[in-house]
Amino acid sequence: MVKRGSALLGLALAIGVVLSGCAVAPPGLVVTGRGSTTFDNTITEIKAADRGKPITFGGTQVDGSTADSRSWLGSPVVVNFWYAGCPPCRAEAPDLAALYDQFSPTGVKFVGINVRDQADTAAAFEATFGIKYQSILDVGTGAVQLAFAGQVAPNAVPTTIVLDRQGRVAARIIGKIPASSILRTLIQDTVNESSTP
Repeated sequence: MVKRGSALLGLALAIGVVLSGCAVAPPGLVVTGRGSTTFDNTITEIKAADRGKPITFGGTQVDGSTADSRSWLGSPVVVNFWYAGCPPCRAEAPDLAALYDQFSPTGVKFVGINVRDQADTAAAFEATFGIKYQSILDVGTGAVQLAFAGQVAPNAVPTTIVLDRQGRVAARIIGKIPASSILRTLIQDTVNESSTP
């Protein structure tokens, strides 16, 4: 009985850690309803016909400018939730920088959502890893996280979400990007879609 109670407590603590910070889910393949497929319990791709309503969000960026997702309608958008002290965020940053360099000329937009840092810390991270796209500072309000919570809550950091041209969630990766080729495929699939469902 004591061993079982300890095991349950350990499981509850592990779940809490996964939901509150840097996390990578265990392996496995799950096919879910509503036209979405989840691979490795971390990657979900949603068929165009089964996507929810467009998500709108915005806020103050690291350089002090204002971002508004409505200005990106018509383009796929890659949204990455991160903070500077997160080891998986640091590990995936070079892949995100390279994918930005690859897809930005094609019109794909990238935006970071920094969930914990102030501008100086976020700017230092971006300079260290060669991140050329802006990040919204969400630490003060949590407004961007809240905007996504109704459909695909970013329950772990990092989380990367690909929005289609209408601002609807097309794909989500919870935890560190397992390989740049996976995110590249999710982005390219969204680029290849028509602008209408």
